[in-house]
Amino acid sequence: MNKVLAGISRITRREFIRNTGLAGGGLIIAANFSACSSDKAVLPGGDFMPNVYVNLLESGTVEIVCHRSEMGQGIRTSLVQVIADEMEADWGRVKLLQAIGDAKYGDQNTDGSTSIRNQFDVLRNAGAVARHVLVGAAADAWEVPAEECVARNHAVHHEASGRELAYGELAGLAATMPMPEEVAFKPASEYRYIGKPIDLIDGMAMTTGTGMFGIDTVLPEMLYASIERSPVVGGKIVSVDDSAARQVAGVVDVIQMGDGTMPPVFNPLGGVAVLATNTWAAQQGRKALRIEWDLGANAAYNTPTYREGLEAAVKKDGRAVLQRGDVDAGFADAAKTIEAIYHTPLLSQAPMEPPAAVAVINEDGSCTAWACTQAPQSAQATVARTLGLDPAQVTINVTLLGGAFGRKSKPDFIAEAAVLAKKSGKPVKVTWTREDDIRHGYFHSDACQYLKGGIDAEGKAVAWLQRTAFPSISATFGPADSPSDGELELGFTDNPYAIGNMKLEACDASAHLRIGWLRSVCNVFHAFAASSFADELAHLAGRDSLEFLFELIGPDRHIDPASDGAKYENYGHPLEDHPIDTARLKATLSKAAEMAGWGRSLPAGRGLGIAVHRSFAGYVATAAEVSVSEQGKLKVEELWTATDAGIVVNPDRVRSQMEGAGIFGMSIALHGAITAKDGAIEQGNFHDYPVVRMSESPKAINVHVIESTAKPGGVGEPGVPPVAPAICNAIFAATGKRIRELPLDTATLA
Repeated sequence: MNKVLAGISRITRREFIRNTGLAGGGLIIAANFSACSSDKAVLPGGDFMPNVYVNLLESGTVEIVCHRSEMGQGIRTSLVQVIADEMEADWGRVKLLQAIGDAKYGDQNTDGSTSIRNQFDVLRNAGAVARHVLVGAAADAWEVPAEECVARNHAVHHEASGRELAYGELAGLAATMPMPEEVAFKPASEYRYIGKPIDLIDGMAMTTGTGMFGIDTVLPEMLYASIERSPVVGGKIVSVDDSAARQVAGVVDVIQMGDGTMPPVFNPLGGVAVLATNTWAAQQGRKALRIEWDLGANAAYNTPTYREGLEAAVKKDGRAVLQRGDVDAGFADAAKTIEAIYHTPLLSQAPMEPPAAVAVINEDGSCTAWACTQAPQSAQATVARTLGLDPAQVTINVTLLGGAFGRKSKPDFIAEAAVLAKKSGKPVKVTWTREDDIRHGYFHSDACQYLKGGIDAEGKAVAWLQRTAFPSISATFGPADSPSDGELELGFTDNPYAIGNMKLEACDASAHLRIGWLRSVCNVFHAFAASSFADELAHLAGRDSLEFLFELIGPDRHIDPASDGAKYENYGHPLEDHPIDTARLKATLSKAAEMAGWGRSLPAGRGLGIAVHRSFAGYVATAAEVSVSEQGKLKVEELWTATDAGIVVNPDRVRSQMEGAGIFGMSIALHGAITAKDGAIEQGNFHDYPVVRMSESPKAINVHVIESTAKPGGVGEPGVPPVAPAICNAIFAATGKRIRELPLDTATLA
């Protein structure tokens, strides 16, 4: 394995080809090597494209292809930092290109905090191979050993003679050179860009309004579509009266899209689309539609009743997914026990830019689309399947994303645009309204969890029983009434507590909506329950919360949930590469507590709370200070977050992600709740599905990035899970009132 900071790493040519997708094309190797052995004074012209991510132009410009989606997290900057650093490229001579959806780039799905975690070595490979070949080309031109040459700042230097050749001068010759069997990575001590706080490449475009988002795309003769969908998932059209809609000025056509599929997968939801010459006309025409629906079986779904079912499920024995010791004996021997049920509601991703896509059917029957998508390859496959095309006939252009949080990895909205483009014979833009997005999305599961804990006479935890019930994401793709192993490993079966008797159980729950992933996925509710209940045990034991939490986590060690019978895939990584490391977990906890001044005296009505959680191979601890007035008004005064994300490419991006996670987590804790009545979602905009306003924001969100030599871990998702339990634990410290359900705006704190 590559040891990033232990000297020089090497990778074989076979591994490089496999990792960077060279086998699919994009590698230029000339068959004629005469230029290497002829006149060294005249170098051949041309460009050099050693792999699908790098193209060195004869002018000296380096084009670097970003195969991931930019949604504000800064990947179009961080990705370039890695490649440019390994290549020894001049930052001022780098040009960024956005990749279309194409299998040759490998995995393009921008979610799960994978862009750097899974791609770091792939990106380094791309830059290192380019550098290696350029050094070889210069050595060949000078007829000196390559070991005497060094690449530095966009040129190759021969130190002994003082000669140098610029990268652009070497491009044509490099294109004729054979690929190396192995490449050496730069040692971390020589990094110029990796680990440095470089400004966002897209920052100016985003702040001045010149950046192109999905909603900004315009094509000649384009029609604008607004779609009325069944208010209940699985509903079907009975009849449509579109006469009034067709009378609205600007309306061109009304198209019935048919009924959605069950299971929904990523397919269009169906419904009736109004096409017009502008968005306003399409929306007004849509309002004039008269549709009779057969709402189907899901019309009986009501969230209060569903919650009762979840609670009933977790009160009974479930399917054991992890067992350690003898829980029954542990409870029998415990000096004190406590039980609790925690509940979290459905959530919507609600990105600032709702889903938007443009599609056109070309003269040859192929389809080209532009969309704010996290998953262009999935979009390509879905559009192809929907239109009956081969994926090679579908081109997905990726725009900037105005937020996403998991919603835009589902390409149903792109397929809608493609269907309407085919039916209308015109380019079509589909723009979801805010109400469409909140009422017809892929919702984050509501969940109930039952916990029972026991402590001995010395106040140490001796038994832990936890059950979880929530509708599974798997139900979106097929029959599923039980959580998948992949969902259970998100903060449940990877429980880090060193308790001798532990049993974790999964309980059944059916789905009546499209269930999908939201930032940090099941870690949201699993961390809320486990971290809050740990605080309950500390209070039961009469112990300081922080001291008790350190004891719960226990000695420094690497945890393997499989040793206790769990099925665990560790976010797709071997545990050898990304261990569950309690030392790192405790280090973030210690730092967050230090930052917050844990143990300091606070005035009446104020409290400190803390929580720590590992997710997506990243470690984050958050401490919160809250105030609660005599009238019960809550204010989150300040947040302190410490994170260990392994090797960090851009520390500014990590800090901004943790700050954003603080606001996102606060929005979940304070306000986030989606409810359904008779199968239909009741919320529709930010007045009834609020996010944290400026007036509610803490005076500071303090972030410390712990320096680490571990492999890169997750950043975008891991910051969210500890926020809600830290706030709720702080509320208990301030008021003595225990919070076991979210959101907090329904809680009585006075």
